[in-house]
Amino acid sequence: MGGTLADLTGFATALRRRGLTVTPDQVSDMARALTLVDPSSRAQVQASLRSLAITDPDQRGPFDEEFARFFEGLLDPMSRPGEERDSTSGAALKPVTRSPEGRSEEETSSQGGTSATERVATRDFADLTDDELAEARRMVMAMMWQPSDVRTRRWFPSRTGSRPDLRRTLRSTTRPEGDLIPIVRSARRKRQRPLIVIADISGSMEKYADLFLVFAHAAQRRIDEVEVFTFSTELTRITDDLNRRSAQVALDRVASTVHDWSGGTKIGDALASWNREWSRRLTRGGPIALILSDGWDCGDPSILAREMARLARTVHRVIWLNPLAAHAGYRPATRGMQAVLPHIDHLLPAASVVDLRGVVRLLDSMQAR
Repeated sequence: MGGTLADLTGFATALRRRGLTVTPDQVSDMARALTLVDPSSRAQVQASLRSLAITDPDQRGPFDEEFARFFEGLLDPMSRPGEERDSTSGAALKPVTRSPEGRSEEETSSQGGTSATERVATRDFADLTDDELAEARRMVMAMMWQPSDVRTRRWFPSRTGSRPDLRRTLRSTTRPEGDLIPIVRSARRKRQRPLIVIADISGSMEKYADLFLVFAHAAQRRIDEVEVFTFSTELTRITDDLNRRSAQVALDRVASTVHDWSGGTKIGDALASWNREWSRRLTRGGPIALILSDGWDCGDPSILAREMARLARTVHRVIWLNPLAAHAGYRPATRGMQAVLPHIDHLLPAASVVDLRGVVRLLDSMQAR
């Protein structure tokens, strides 16, 4: 399988055309997985790649078809004993060697593909060109989300449940088979934890708000309940506008709905509006609150602290995303950040695609706990 990294990149492109979401990180994982299996075993190679590529049983058919099309000629020579292999066939099965800059040898020698993509993923959104921003959007939309279910307080009938359901058990005694008194059991109902997104679109956040709204759009496609709000000088609910299949169409609708783009920042007033108008309606089920802001606030810090404390009491967790936190030596020294720090559970950077991947991993692990 000479040139495996290039082959796997082509294979991933073919899978994307068939509707599978395969990220550059997964391509790297596939290359590493091939070093752990017997390259002469077609079944082992196929199983290892399948475990990393598919997230739904319905994707197995398209995957197997593309695997056969792409790797038929590459794997068959290794499967026939007595036939000499090409001298480069084991090159791709070597461990990936990193250069001092953190890139693999194959990535360094490549002029495009994965290396260019990963460079975009690690760069600050504020430093990207228009073409790179379009690539960053694509990577954000292709992120893998695996939200876990959490147990609710509600119970439902279940044969394997851990709790006897006395009401249904007693009701069954009035039926013809009531003499046997079968024990009806119940189990906790499960659901995904809701997500509330509140994004700062003031002037200081202009370079990051667009990509973060794309991130919120992607969250709506993966999580059952997502509510999205923006704020600058006022709070605006954009959940319905953002709920469109196309991210660009969604952003166009948001642009026509929101009227305070690139204005001043009144975080405390925005949170007060949310607590007053939306808290009782949207805090069922212990949602996670995701707030994007750099903390620059022209309002009263005492109002911000009070409203932030109120918000924290009504949700399961508060995650604050600050693009400035991605810079070396960052300290949350602004008045706004000092006011909210006692009331947030996580302070994370959100200045690049890599940062947003870390947010997804945290959300997935948090929902599992």
